Amino acid sequence: MTRPTLSRRLGLHRGSDVNSLAPDERDPLQARIGEAKDEILAGRPLEAVRRLRALIDAPTYEPTLHYWLAAALGAAGDWAGHRAALRDAQAFHALLYISKAGGDLQRLTSDVAYAEDIARRLYGAKLMGPASSAFARAVAGGPTTAESLVCWGLSLQHQGRIEEAIEVFTAAARAFPGSDVHKFLLYACFFSPGGVKRHAEEVRRWAALYAPPHDPGKRFANPPQAGRRLRIGYVAPGFLNLQLKQFIEPVLDNHTSDVEVFLYAEDEAGLADARADATRVIGRMEDARAAAAIAADRIDVLVDLWGHASRGRLGVFALKPAPVQAAWINYVQSTGLSAVDYVIHADGLDGPEDEALFVERIWRAGPIIAPFRPGRRAAPTPTPALRKGHVTFGSFNHPAKLSDATVDAWARILEGRPGARLMLKYGLFVDPVLQAATRARFAARRVDPERIDFFGHTTGDEYLAAFGEMDLALDPSPCTGGTTSSDAVSQGVPLVTLRGPDFYSRLGVLRLEPLGLADLIAESWDDYVEKALAVTADLAALDALRQSMRDRFDRSILRDETGFTRRIETAFRQMYEAYEKRAFAQAETPADAAA
Repeated sequence: MTRPTLSRRLGLHRGSDVNSLAPDERDPLQARIGEAKDEILAGRPLEAVRRLRALIDAPTYEPTLHYWLAAALGAAGDWAGHRAALRDAQAFHALLYISKAGGDLQRLTSDVAYAEDIARRLYGAKLMGPASSAFARAVAGGPTTAESLVCWGLSLQHQGRIEEAIEVFTAAARAFPGSDVHKFLLYACFFSPGGVKRHAEEVRRWAALYAPPHDPGKRFANPPQAGRRLRIGYVAPGFLNLQLKQFIEPVLDNHTSDVEVFLYAEDEAGLADARADATRVIGRMEDARAAAAIAADRIDVLVDLWGHASRGRLGVFALKPAPVQAAWINYVQSTGLSAVDYVIHADGLDGPEDEALFVERIWRAGPIIAPFRPGRRAAPTPTPALRKGHVTFGSFNHPAKLSDATVDAWARILEGRPGARLMLKYGLFVDPVLQAATRARFAARRVDPERIDFFGHTTGDEYLAAFGEMDLALDPSPCTGGTTSSDAVSQGVPLVTLRGPDFYSRLGVLRLEPLGLADLIAESWDDYVEKALAVTADLAALDALRQSMRDRFDRSILRDETGFTRRIETAFRQMYEAYEKRAFAQAETPADAAA
């Protein structure tokens, strides 16, 4: 009988895989692991380390054993050892998964094309742990491509293995110089310690390498603003078919007749149903051709909504096709381009050292960066702890945002609320390697890993119903939730966030201050833990807060679409007026000045 291919068998063996760290007491090895688990949770990690090392010296490649060694080392304060053991566990687990899914491990290490094929199938199935292992073997096997290196880096980044991802992206940028490869390194910086400063340095390097020299005295054919409609151009891969929708649609729907709106997208699908005076498809155009098309439209203020994320068009902005250029919504970090004049922030968002992180000027647009239009909402529900008998904390964020500091705080919250559970929901959590590694990180902080529940991607009613299973949403830091946190509060779920030291770690504040919930904004990690425990201590009070959330949200400035759009139009006019003053001053001759 012919053995089924990996594509047919992929994912069929998750039940027999390591998708839990709960030891099976019927197995002698697992029974010994269970004893080590008890020692870790009882505060005796050194005994657990000795027990587990003795078992490993056998030797054995059982992934669960290495996950628990990682937990024991972390609990003992050996974090370097913890990380090394965790990588071993992930490597053994990934290979076990590939083997159980029908992969040929011997061929995986000797046949580059086979390894790449396996890696891409795993990546497409969102199995990032096994995918990263297969990509590593493909790259090690011989000459590689930029695409393989980038996919390898992404498969690591999607697991939260940020420093490893940065190493791969750095190698890719050196081996395949080019702006499109280098920008993956820029995005990864956000998730690393000191991420905004690291990004600021790297984005300047990117601009020095790939951005054409910017002529600050460049002349434009745009007529004076007085007596005419201001022309605003927005650039993104798409508008109502991406996560931009709930932020940009309220603005597009409420622009006044005082402005002309032009949308520039990757393809027709990205423009579907979006309100504008004119739309243009620029996805197949080279940067110079796209810039020429924008210049021909005589755009006054050109706004990038996507940044250095994949499919962004900042190369067009580097050519300065419009007299005023700004970055907004999806990328509120520095673009690194002197050709971009402004980055749009909210009042009070910036930290004391943030100005130095930007090549551009920060333009403060009021109390929020953008409005948020909630999608369909489920019927309000009581806080679920009233029926479950225990509190459920939750996060619907990308795994890369689960920094060590975030896991530390969430573990302290679970320790302080016995019986509570943590609900982690994101499409990538279908990966058993990612699940086990995440559980081991919590076990290293003396939290029983079986208290962590994982859920994958859902849509429609199933997605909405998930909010009814969570009592309190926990914002990660320094990379806070975006759409996920906005969805939570708009669906009636209270949120705790941390006011970090810089603009990027303060975005969660913009979800709560407009709702009058400053008491859920923590000023330190200790304060964060205290607030999460305090708000879940009284279930009746928690339920009352939950019942008030939607009304708070609907009455807040986040829902004032008309008011915000008037403010942003005013901001665009003021930006253009400042340009006109500069242009007039440059055009004025000494004779004119004397007259």
